[in-house]
Amino acid sequence: MDDILNIGDRFFKSRLMLGTGKYSNLQLALKSIEKSETEILTVAVRRVNFKNFNINLESLGQIDWTKKWLLPNTAGCKTADEAIRSAFLGRELALKLGQSTNNFVKLEVISDPKYLLPDPIGTLKAAEFLVNNGFSVLPYINADPILAKHLEDVGCSTVMPLGSPIGSGQGIQNLESLKIIIEKSSVPVIVDAGIGKPSDAAKVMEIGAQGVLLNTAVAEAENPILMAEAMKCAVQAGRLAFLAGSIQSKKYAQASSPIVNTITAN
Repeated sequence: MDDILNIGDRFFKSRLMLGTGKYSNLQLALKSIEKSETEILTVAVRRVNFKNFNINLESLGQIDWTKKWLLPNTAGCKTADEAIRSAFLGRELALKLGQSTNNFVKLEVISDPKYLLPDPIGTLKAAEFLVNNGFSVLPYINADPILAKHLEDVGCSTVMPLGSPIGSGQGIQNLESLKIIIEKSSVPVIVDAGIGKPSDAAKVMEIGAQGVLLNTAVAEAENPILMAEAMKCAVQAGRLAFLAGSIQSKKYAQASSPIVNTITAN
């Protein structure tokens, strides 16, 4: 059975998205990306030197962008206006990499430098503007079901609630809120941030998340290449479990073998 992820006007087989930062070297990043079999790679626009783009093209150009889809992100932006400017630069980056129809943007508006929690008001403001200007917006948010619905209503292509603070590796700290967002959303829910182990990724996929985006868990693992493969398998297993329909937990034990017509001693 084909199980395809639909975001905006694009379709993807892989439900694992990877960030491209924090790797100790480029070759390690490229090998991890290959092992993950991801189709969507996110790049922080503010780290791209547009005045001397060839410097960035040297590294980004080693990725086959006919097989990977660029997801520019507005990481580092503190206000809606900064994020909007960054989104337009991201569109330019996609064009320079040969993706002329790419209007994707991972929208991050983060004004808090300590906990790096997304700004809900700035995010909603920027999202509405960008949608109206033809962007396919993937907003990074707290696990707030009401905000998620507002973002869907203004036309966002997904909602991307965090599992726990970005880069923390704390795992899934807000499972019940994520369940509500998944239940209420008509767009794909992609869990982004805080995932530390493959079991974290599997857990959110099992409850119906349609994808996972992560970076630190792979890039800072002792063996990033092996961890990338583990995350791929975890996302796939969690998705299959959701589609299969897991059994409900019970208070008491229940024998696997029937107790009728069993042999008894006289």
